This record gives sequence, structure tokens and C-alpha cells, in this order.
Amino acid sequence: MRAALERRDPLPGTAGFAGEVDRQLVRDVLGRYPLFFESGDPTVWSHDPGELGEPRRLPAGHVRSVDSSDESGATSIWTLPGRDPFETDDEAVTAVEGAVDTALSAVDDEGLAVAFSGGVDSGVLAARFDAPLYVVGFPDSHDLAAARSGADHLDRSVRVVELDHGTLEAAIPRVAAATGRTNPMDIQIALPLFVLAERVSADGFDRLALGQAADELFGGYAKVENAPDDDRVAADTVRGARDELVGSIPDQFERDGLALRTAGVDPVTPFAHDCVVRAALALSDDQLVRDGTRKWALRQAVRPRIGELADRPKKALQYGSLASRELDRLARQAGYKRRIDNHVGKYVDSLI
Repeated sequence: MRAALERRDPLPGTAGFAGEVDRQLVRDVLGRYPLFFESGDPTVWSHDPGELGEPRRLPAGHVRSVDSSDESGATSIWTLPGRDPFETDDEAVTAVEGAVDTALSAVDDEGLAVAFSGGVDSGVLAARFDAPLYVVGFPDSHDLAAARSGADHLDRSVRVVELDHGTLEAAIPRVAAATGRTNPMDIQIALPLFVLAERVSADGFDRLALGQAADELFGGYAKVENAPDDDRVAADTVRGARDELVGSIPDQFERDGLALRTAGVDPVTPFAHDCVVRAALALSDDQLVRDGTRKWALRQAVRPRIGELADRPKKALQYGSLASRELDRLARQAGYKRRIDNHVGKYVDSLI
């Protein structure tokens, strides 16, 4: 942290940091770890807002003196660097391959499990780590089928955590309490992660490797591919739309990290390592998305590791696990019909 502060380097070669150094609260540029302080008393801080009476969030890329009583005392010190794009595809693919290898090599697999959905991101983790693979979803979900076939391709086995309505409903209040969020999208995403993490913890593992940040960094979303014609992004280029999505990483990491740690495991996110971020930021539009293939450079870089898994399409967790569909079904069964505004949100509120 001291070196990053002294050099004003937003990507000093870490997997993220948040804490206190030299009487300053510090949180890295991507907010890979949450950090909260007590309103009016920044000497009292925690990674868990539930441990504080009136928690205030330190924004990503900011520092704040613990000696300051000023409520607006946080200062932005890092932003992600703009980078000129790689001149050739070979240069881009080689850089991504080396960065991914560096990030994976930094991970100790003791006590580690892997969240595996059978796609490119989790396939890279499964191929590298000597750790059990876990998948979560409803019995007829895409992710369970994809994980089973992906595990067969890698000559691995996968432990299946099947969701059902009772498990989903019982977890909702706990996920809301852990994350401090009740909006349907956040609940849909955090629910399957939380249930999976509880099983991983019960099986004796305390760390869970995830493919988080790969989609944001490497152009994995339709709204990035379709820029500037997709009104969900403001950018007029693929790169610009990708950068918008990278801006959502701190919020996602906070939500998912709080849910996972409440369930008993710490997240491990190699694709969010500084070296991977640095390489991804230098990809050109058509190295992010080419001829309808999203995450083009990443897929080329990891193909030697995972073969045909590099070409698999990706479904977001809430859809691949069917958590979104079944949460909607539970809401309607409870009387919150779709004609009601925010019917899923009202159902979630009724449970907490």
C-alpha cells in the first residue's frame, strides 16, 4: 500500500487491498475488498459493515485520514490508467496469456475450491488448480449441464449443489442482511453464490476461486458487443463500453464478497489481479469482440489450457443457475404477480 501511494500507481501488482496504513484508510482502485468506517469516527473501521453502528463506505481508489472528522474527507487518489491498444493480435494474446499465468501462479490452492460452470473463465481455474469443483443451480439449469460436460472434458469430477425453492427462500433474508441489499438483481446474483459457499464451507474449504471480472474486463457482455447501438451503455465504442462495465466491479465485489464471507469462505479472483487488468485495458475493440465472439483475446490466450471450453458461450450466474427464473416463480406463488410494479422486490421485502 505504501508503494502504491508513493508512486500513485493504481495497479502495483496486487490482487487488491483495503485497510489502514500510516493513519490512513486505503482502498484499491477496483475495490476488490470492501472497507467501511464508523460515521463520525474513522478510527473505527471494518471490512464488514455489520460490525459498525453507522457504517460509511470508503469508495474504491480513495484514501481517508483516520484523524479527520470531516464527513467528506475521502480523497480520490487512483483511477484506472488509459492504455494505447496493442499493435498486433499476437502481442495482445501473448500479454493476456502471460498475465493470466502470473495471476494463477500467485494463488495457493490449499483450502481452495473452484466455482465451476463449465465455461471459459471457470474452465481456466479448473484446469490450473488441484481443487474440487463445485456447481450450483436448479436441476434443469444450463450451468449444471455445462459443468458436468465441462468436467468430463477436463477429466475431472464436479460436486453439484442443487437449488430448490425452500433453500432459495430461506437464504433470501440472510443474503439481504449480509449484503445490505434487497433489489432483485443483487439478490438473484448473490443467492446462488451464498448457497454454494455454504456447501463449500461445510465440506471444509475456506476459499472459493471465481471467474469474477473476466466478463467486465474482456468484453463478455452483449451491451459491450453492441456499442454504440445498445442504450444500456453511453459509450460509442466497444472499448468505451467495456470501460463502463469495469466501473461496476467495485460494487459487484463488495456484494459478492460480503455474501461469500458470511457463508464462510473468502473469494479468490485471479482475473481481477492487477497484471490481468493492465493487459485487458490495452485490448482494442476487435480484440475484445470479433465477428460476434466476445472475450476474443482471452479465449485465444487460454485455448491451449482448456481446448473446446474456450469457445463456450457464457450465461450470467442468475440465469445459468435459474435463480432469476425461480425467484420470479416464488414471488408469483406468494401472490406478487407480474402486473405489480417490482413484484420480485416486494416479495423479497416481505421475507425480511
